[in-house]
Amino acid sequence: MTEQAFYKTDQLIFSLPAWSRLVPGLKAGITSKQGGFSEGKYRSLNMGLHVNDVQETVQKNRRLAAERIGIPSANWVCAEQTHGRNIRWVTKEDAGRGAMDYSTSIMDTDGLITDEPDLLLTMCYADCVPIYFLYPEGRLIGVAHAGWKGTVLDIAGHMIREFNRYGAKSEDILAAVGPSICRKCYQVDDRVIDKVEKLLEDCNEKPYNLKYEGQYELDLKRTNYLAIRNAGIPSGNIIVSELCTSCNENEFFSHRRDNGRTGRIMSFIGWKE
Repeated sequence: MTEQAFYKTDQLIFSLPAWSRLVPGLKAGITSKQGGFSEGKYRSLNMGLHVNDVQETVQKNRRLAAERIGIPSANWVCAEQTHGRNIRWVTKEDAGRGAMDYSTSIMDTDGLITDEPDLLLTMCYADCVPIYFLYPEGRLIGVAHAGWKGTVLDIAGHMIREFNRYGAKSEDILAAVGPSICRKCYQVDDRVIDKVEKLLEDCNEKPYNLKYEGQYELDLKRTNYLAIRNAGIPSGNIIVSELCTSCNENEFFSHRRDNGRTGRIMSFIGWKE
């Protein structure tokens, strides 16, 4: 289903309250760009340690976000995202990795999964698609980063199959597609569309339209929704945010809108025992 699933609960945070009601202590959402300390081109709450912002400023932003989320940064798990489909199961031993120093991030990883409490799984974005996963019965949570490369590599499907390995049936898994760039703001060429076609070769719906010769408007959120559904999660278990990171200039950083000179918002999911 598509709904306005992410609600701004304070200046810094868009939360996913529907899931919080299902699992006591669950923290799930994404940061805004408002309310932080970064200046200049990074404008306020930049959460990215890898975009040439002042490291001490980003650390202050992260501590501030940690206060609002309610899970200290020492319990965060962060990844070096490479637009791939590598997935990492994390444990308490990974707590704090990448939280205040990018060099300690889990390397070459675009999906994180855990069943342990008091860890916050995080990923950073500036138009790419945050995808959240929850298996309430097993207290199993995950988050993935899906740009167009991760999308056509089917990182969503790979995340679901990792959940299946744990014993979660696809029909019992919940998925949420978070704020990211919308179709009208995202143009790609034939090369990308050919890969989308291959990903969705068994699907009748085409999540793109021809803009002009060789250029298409691609709905990355819808593409990932279809990939999630193809992996066995029922449509009634899928939430898709209507928020666009490019359209909402006051709320989100956008790589496309800001010509690559921008900060990062951060998705997060974790639960406090």
